[in-house]
Amino acid sequence: MTRSFDQLSRLGAGVLLILLVCGALGYTGLFGEASAIVGPPLQAPSGAHLFGTDNLGRSILARTTAGIQQSVLLASGAVLIAILIGTALGMLAGYFRGLVDEVIARLADALFSFPAIVFAIPISALFRPGSASAIAAVALVTLPAVIRTVRAETLVISHRDYVVQARVAGAGPIYALAMHIAPNISGALIVQTAYSVSFGMIIESGISFLGLGVQPPGASLGSLIFEGRPYLPLAPWLVLIPGAVLALTILSINLIGDGLKDYFSGSRS
Repeated sequence: MTRSFDQLSRLGAGVLLILLVCGALGYTGLFGEASAIVGPPLQAPSGAHLFGTDNLGRSILARTTAGIQQSVLLASGAVLIAILIGTALGMLAGYFRGLVDEVIARLADALFSFPAIVFAIPISALFRPGSASAIAAVALVTLPAVIRTVRAETLVISHRDYVVQARVAGAGPIYALAMHIAPNISGALIVQTAYSVSFGMIIESGISFLGLGVQPPGASLGSLIFEGRPYLPLAPWLVLIPGAVLALTILSINLIGDGLKDYFSGSRS
């Protein structure tokens, strides 16, 4: 029996779609240039400047929409890298077991043992601060969860009758992994991808907040919060607006992940 997405998941999808559209429109310059000075510094939100201006007189609306685009793209790109690598390693570990499984599983455990942000900071510090460092950090931090998820699913599926029959019929490991394992782990992988993107956004924002991610004059949601922090008593919108957008984006992605989890769980029942 299959289950449809619940109302919260649909709401999350709708909110995320609106945020992504705003980010895309910001890329076209509809809300102005993120680095352009458009008014007096620290101007409160008004009809002229919907989200107000920052300490240099730049539009917070333009910078927030640019931050949505940057944060989502960085997190998604990093998670895609982690998904590709983690899927390959997880399937190899779950299918071959033995020494291969032991090495890959222990590697994932070692990476997983470090607190995410503590692990991400030295990775970013080793390289030149910027988008590439943030992508590398997010990819490595989200990799262990992907390996664990794929490995667990592969261990279960590799013992099913159709996989055993394919082996008996002479199918090689590549054929079995590509034709039998990969299609049947896709549901769990999609769910893990959603959660990894939301987690990746948290890590990317944390890195940018610490000054190791996106560099000025670029903007991510984390760097906008960092830039507005010294002016919090005078201009709280500098922190509250990008912070609220970041929280709303992460919440929306998690609601979608919950809906996908229920959907694929229902499909299996």
